Amino acid sequence: MAIEKQKTAVLYPSLGVGHLNPMIELAKVLLRRGVAVVIAIVGSPDAIGRLAAASPGITFRHLPVPPTGSDHYSHPIMRTIDVLRAANPALRGFLHALPGVDALVVDMFCTDALDVAAELGVPAYFFFTSALADLAVMLHLPYNFPAAPLKDMPETALRFPGVPAIRAMDMATTVQDGGSDIATARLRQCARMPEARGFLVNSFDWLEARALEALRRGLCTPDRPTPPVYCIGPLVLPANTGGGGSERHACLAWLDMQPDRACFGSMGTFPAAQLREMARGLENSRHRFLWVVRNPPEHPCESLEPDMEALLPGGFLDRTRERGMVVMNWAPQMEVLQHDAVGAFVTHCGWNSALEGIVSGVPMVCWPLYSEQRMNKVHMVEEMKVGVVVEGYEKELEAKVRLVMESEEGKKLRERLVMAREMADDALKDGGSSDVALDEFLNGL
Repeated sequence: MAIEKQKTAVLYPSLGVGHLNPMIELAKVLLRRGVAVVIAIVGSPDAIGRLAAASPGITFRHLPVPPTGSDHYSHPIMRTIDVLRAANPALRGFLHALPGVDALVVDMFCTDALDVAAELGVPAYFFFTSALADLAVMLHLPYNFPAAPLKDMPETALRFPGVPAIRAMDMATTVQDGGSDIATARLRQCARMPEARGFLVNSFDWLEARALEALRRGLCTPDRPTPPVYCIGPLVLPANTGGGGSERHACLAWLDMQPDRACFGSMGTFPAAQLREMARGLENSRHRFLWVVRNPPEHPCESLEPDMEALLPGGFLDRTRERGMVVMNWAPQMEVLQHDAVGAFVTHCGWNSALEGIVSGVPMVCWPLYSEQRMNKVHMVEEMKVGVVVEGYEKELEAKVRLVMESEEGKKLRERLVMAREMADDALKDGGSSDVALDEFLNGL
């Protein structure tokens, strides 16, 4: 009897750990289905040994890239695009040397790799690690991009199939200036995405049913076929329970002692004046809180640890000592979200964090800063109904924390999150929507 050949997938992330980690989670899923997985990494090879040790069964390969010839870019993502384009010869040589590749899976910034895949006859797929609704927007954007710069029409409502209307100011920061290099490059990438064989998306059917229907009906690419969409999520980094000799973070012990729901905020880098306003909002809310604070952008390198006494209002730490804990720089987010004491999550709406909140059943206070976070905020608040939005600082943060923790609306939001958590669990079970979608993808290889 003939032995079926093992399928091989090469995963090709963009630069940065934020793009690599979701690819590693996808690799683990594929490994469990019997697929051989190689992750090709552009950039420094220094981390490959550590990655291989932490992810047994996954093969990592470094792709050397020649200098791009430029040290100055109008936007950081322009450098990413340039580096990935320069990596095409290395990717081509690597794929050509492999005995057989059934799929090349790339992320959203790796559109130039489509040329290599087409040349070698390797089926190419995108692994889309943001919201499915963001994919619907990106695929339709080349058909619906205003002539005037978005930054000049902030309140104008833009309409895309399968998603709520989005104010121009809430669109991704990379497309705010239609005449810029980065906006031109991103629109070109969006226009090329339908060249792929399909899209693997880190989401699940129930959460984004309307966007999924629009994509499957071809509404987002009206003049060409839309490749199949496979919602295979939610894929999130597992919580570290402290086993294997890992030391448990002090904030978890603090949460163990809390008698009621606490508010958790993992903040980005805010100017010092805004940090003080946020501190006053948390203090005035009268709710328990765990707050992760980082150095503000005006002095990010003065020390590894922020000076809390200088950054926060005078006496804040003493006044809130009995009901608040301020953590410097980092906390184990997934472990915190899954702690019974946490009743709300102040988030910047990065999609990984949004999924972590959903699978933990924690209502979210949405406070986007940059990139696609403002678009995610629209989807999370208006379509998924898993959070409320913050539009200001002190009084607004106080009001939204109180709303989530005290009001009837907050009670309904918590009930919605209980359902979302259950539906996320169901999607990943045998026979669930994400399980079936992954089978469909693998059967097509």
